[in-house]
Amino acid sequence: MKAVLVLSDGSVYYGKGFGAQAERVGELVFSTGMVGYQEALTDPSYAGQILISTYPLVGNYGVNKDDMESDRVHVQGYVARECCEKPNHRLSEKSLSDWLKEEEVPGIEGLDTRNIVRKIRSYGVMPAVIKTFSGSEVNLNELIAKAKELDYSSIDFVKKVTRQKFEEHGKENKGKHIVLIDYGLKLSILRMLLQKGVRVTIAPATATYEEIMKHEPDGILASNGPGDPKLLGYAASTMRKLCNKLPVMGICLGNQVLAHAFGGSTYKLKFGHRGLNHPVKDLKTGKVYITTQNHGFAVDPKSLPKEMEVTHINLNDGTVEGIRHKELPVYSVQYHPESNPGPLDSTYLFDDFIRMLK
Repeated sequence: MKAVLVLSDGSVYYGKGFGAQAERVGELVFSTGMVGYQEALTDPSYAGQILISTYPLVGNYGVNKDDMESDRVHVQGYVARECCEKPNHRLSEKSLSDWLKEEEVPGIEGLDTRNIVRKIRSYGVMPAVIKTFSGSEVNLNELIAKAKELDYSSIDFVKKVTRQKFEEHGKENKGKHIVLIDYGLKLSILRMLLQKGVRVTIAPATATYEEIMKHEPDGILASNGPGDPKLLGYAASTMRKLCNKLPVMGICLGNQVLAHAFGGSTYKLKFGHRGLNHPVKDLKTGKVYITTQNHGFAVDPKSLPKEMEVTHINLNDGTVEGIRHKELPVYSVQYHPESNPGPLDSTYLFDDFIRMLK
């Protein structure tokens, strides 16, 4: 199977196809993680995006049922230097290519992926089309036009990935009760909370304040998710009311929703933070944590009201990695403390949050 990757700037890359025979449009982004391709591909935060792995080999340990971060693949396509056809791992149930074929997601290999990543680092993330095909050549002008038509920041991807109804988990747990708002939830967050002994009710992103409070939570956790936080006025409005009532913790997109809830703003990063080794500094203690990240937007520190303060910064570019309210029990981080896969430096944040609950 042949494959082509076409960027909105007119760049064209031919390679070998794997996964499904299909054509998809998405925002082209990259991740620096050396492992965790299955977790990344099933992370709802990647909805609407085509993912490139900078590490040159993917698929070598296959795919298994335990490393899923949701119930399906969310990327539009996958770009790799080399995709292993015959994985070798005791947990492997199928190859990466076979799995993507089942999920109807195309992949392309045989490209100089690091060259493409250098382009993104220079010019920023951009729309692209990935197409796998057999037989005749493709219409490149048509594919370039499709790439140029995509406006990623105009689409509310949260509404595409969130649950449509409330779900209860951990009924056997005797601890506190948390409502976990699903903006594009990674299942590792749910698993971490259940391990801590709390009961969890997952709420749709569109749930109202009244609907959430009917479940009588002790606290609120705002999850990660995809897309531009500026489109989530409904989520920010609900979050503002919840912050006046209960302890709140936010993760990734949840961090940005909290900023908007208190009148702050966000902006798009040139190429985002996606990987397993991002250094973050806690401004209170001076300690540096190695973190897992996946986001393309950041909180503008100058936009935050006086009652909010920045608590963490990214040591690579100085961007905001955490905020908190000076009086209310409300705080959030831009990175992923559940970090699956990745370092476990920040799992203490879940313990801190549970201790805050009434």
